[in-house]
Amino acid sequence: MTIKVGVLGFGTIGKRVADAVNLQEDMELVGVTGMSYNWRIKSAQGKGYSIYSVDDGAMLKENGIKVAGTVQDLLKKVDVMVDTAPKKIGAENKEKLYIPNKVKAIFQGGEKDKVAEASFVAQCNYDECVGKDFIRVVSCNTTGLSRTLNEVNKKYGIKEVYATMIRRGADPWDIRHGPINAIVPVLELPSHHGPDVKTVLHDVEIFTTALSVSSTLMHVHTITCECKKTPNVDEVIGIFKKTRRVRVVDNASAVRSTAEIMELARDLGNARGDMQEICVWKEAIGVHSNKLLYIQAVHQESDVVCENIDAIRAATGFKDGKKSMEMTDKALGIDGKRS
Repeated sequence: MTIKVGVLGFGTIGKRVADAVNLQEDMELVGVTGMSYNWRIKSAQGKGYSIYSVDDGAMLKENGIKVAGTVQDLLKKVDVMVDTAPKKIGAENKEKLYIPNKVKAIFQGGEKDKVAEASFVAQCNYDECVGKDFIRVVSCNTTGLSRTLNEVNKKYGIKEVYATMIRRGADPWDIRHGPINAIVPVLELPSHHGPDVKTVLHDVEIFTTALSVSSTLMHVHTITCECKKTPNVDEVIGIFKKTRRVRVVDNASAVRSTAEIMELARDLGNARGDMQEICVWKEAIGVHSNKLLYIQAVHQESDVVCENIDAIRAATGFKDGKKSMEMTDKALGIDGKRS
């Protein structure tokens, strides 16, 4: 069965998810939505994607965009909608669009967890989400934390986690946000990331803090896990090397910063120079007593893309999470040796 998919929104995540859907052998990208005319929607037309308007489509038509219909027309043709609208808009769309039209939907981490029946990170809780009508793919940071913490918890058991998110100030294209010359702490304890992790890893106790810095490339996490069993550095390195959608990088190959990780992604030939894997620095993995410490980097524009693809399959009742991840990673060129 071919899964018919629509993507609402064609911004940072939407355009990547649309391209990813288009690469899956078992999916058909029926169309994407647009409202404002910009380079993104123009590129969607250049790729041959059908474009549906969320309003009357006047601005799109005035600028030479062929409009295939309205979002209501798109909803009649799809099995699943991936909603990548700005935060809070997804919850409104659920009530206005998806429930009345009886269409399954995948939401993003900007929405509150109550928008969906379950939050989702494929390698952590795929089975929990099979057959659900509404699934929320958690944020880039929560995805990054969940991927690595899940492996630590399986091997050693976690008593408690303390983590700090060092967040990029804006995406590379974004000229409206910052900071430009400041370090801005999140004056909220815990930051929202810890409670969000618990929507996926329900039994992990975690406390998080966060701050924003003058960078556009990636987020960095510093993580301290108090484990139930004593961890071993070499063993942890081996675990992370085998973990799907996690990549161990090291000083020996001169990958010492987020800038070099993004350059590595380009040299690997990844689409848009994205790095969908969570990158853990080998030399920054340490053990003190029962505490495991490590530092990882998260590419905020792309690590949730593969998650959206797996969430689509889960929503439509595809039960084999491991197989779904294999199919997704093969299609997207993510290192297939990781399992």
